[in-house]
Amino acid sequence: MKDKSNRTGVVYSTNPDFSFQTNEGAAVATLPPPQQQLRVQLDKKQRGGKQVTLVTGFVGTDGDLQALGKLLKTKCGVGGSAKAGEVVVQGDFRDKVLEVLLKEGYKARKAGG
Repeated sequence: MKDKSNRTGVVYSTNPDFSFQTNEGAAVATLPPPQQQLRVQLDKKQRGGKQVTLVTGFVGTDGDLQALGKLLKTKCGVGGSAKAGEVVVQGDFRDKVLEVLLKEGYKARKAGG
C-alpha cells in the first residue's frame, strides 16, 4: 500500500499512468563564506523606535543561519534572532558585526545610510 498521508490536494485522477509528485523542494545548500554576499545595516522600522543591526543576503540552510546568528550575538553580547535569511542583532553593532563577518571569511559590506 502506498503512503497516502502526503497526498494533499489530489482528489481523483482519470489518467491510468498518474503518479503523484510530492512538492519536496531541494534543500538549499549553504554557500561557503567567501561566496556569501552579506549586507549589514541599521534598521529601526516596525520596531518601536529601537535600533537593530540587520544582516541580510545569507544563502543556506536554517541551521547554518542559526549558527551564524548565535556567533554574532555572542560576539556582541546581546540578543537577537535569525530567521528567513536574516540575522537580527539588538542594538547598533554594525562595525563590530562587519568586523566579525570579515574575520570569519564572509564577503560583507555596510548598506544603507
